[in-house]
Amino acid sequence: MTAVRTVLVSGASIAGPALAHWLHRYDIRATVVEKAPAPRMGGHAIDVRGAAVDVAERMGVLDSLRASVTETGRVVFVDTRGRPYADIAPTMGAGDDRSLEIVRGDLTRILHEPTVEHTEYLYDDSITALEETPEGVRVSFRRSEPRLFDLVVGADGLHSETRRLTMGPEDDHARYMGALICIGGVPDRLGLDREARLYNEPGRAAGMIRSPRFDGAKGIALLHAPDLNGIDRAPEADQKAFLLERFAGAGWECDRLLEDLTHSPDFYFDSIKQIHLDRWYRGRVVLLGDAAHCPSPMSGQGTTLAMVGAYVLALELSRHERLASALHAYETRMRPYVKANQEIADTGIGFLAPRTRLGLTARNTLLRFGGLLTRLSGLDRRVVETAEAIDLDAPPPADVSGAGDKGR
Repeated sequence: MTAVRTVLVSGASIAGPALAHWLHRYDIRATVVEKAPAPRMGGHAIDVRGAAVDVAERMGVLDSLRASVTETGRVVFVDTRGRPYADIAPTMGAGDDRSLEIVRGDLTRILHEPTVEHTEYLYDDSITALEETPEGVRVSFRRSEPRLFDLVVGADGLHSETRRLTMGPEDDHARYMGALICIGGVPDRLGLDREARLYNEPGRAAGMIRSPRFDGAKGIALLHAPDLNGIDRAPEADQKAFLLERFAGAGWECDRLLEDLTHSPDFYFDSIKQIHLDRWYRGRVVLLGDAAHCPSPMSGQGTTLAMVGAYVLALELSRHERLASALHAYETRMRPYVKANQEIADTGIGFLAPRTRLGLTARNTLLRFGGLLTRLSGLDRRVVETAEAIDLDAPPPADVSGAGDKGR
């Protein structure tokens, strides 16, 4: 007997469809609810690394991932006149195919399509209330009729509504990392070919990325902001005005790039945060991926954690008759892996967008040494090591008592 027979998953981006795949493998019925009206296509480039590559192979989708990589080969750093002064080719996974960069929408499609035959998807809907009963969790929806499930999984991202309903307000669990990020589709006015260009001034960075998988290019803006003052939750028009004001007078192509970003059809603007929870489950509700432990875009590991977490959660649900034991085992196995991957985020933001002129000068000095950068900073090495730092075939943890949830 598995711990559960029916599972509701909130969120149909990456963790949700990945979990649906593995639940079906263990003969557990999954329903996935998603507030968007259809699978989300497009989006920016994300990375599948280390143990997540093994998960993709076990799912039978690794060849599809390899066929959909962005092919972006290098990052070129430019000065205020657009003149290159350094470039690097990322070495993560070089030569062993352990790091795959793919467009978010492509990964969503690859994970979602094989599950539609066995998974119920409720699009244009969302959870509004959760009530735990002796029989299971009674879930109320914005559109659908209330239903009962053995388990609810919140895979609904950084701003998880499932987490808010279960664990309380986001601000109680979020660590703001002092910066904002904006990404969106823009015209390729530079004529790039499979590369990224990045321009820096102290405390702000802007860049453009081109891949054959994009329709045009992707623009990106990073900005240090010690005080949020609510801009990350403000109306989109206010966020666009804020960006234009904060980048006014910047060099390179910033004026034109920021103007293009504010007209992007897939404008994305948010604070860079991590989520830190003392516990990822409560009763019959458990969190997965960014909802449980967002490492922030600066780690580059959110997708990897989501795919590995989906695999581990489903495996532990299949191994245990008691739900509390299964959830305890899932969290015990994932905690060290998550912690290691969250810890590299500060290095990432310091490299991409140095906050001070001294920090920018130091970074650029390292860049000019080319290949020496990796050996000096250790960033690539840490990313590789943390992406691999879990044994997918490990036995269940010795202590799976699930203290505090006895009887479930």
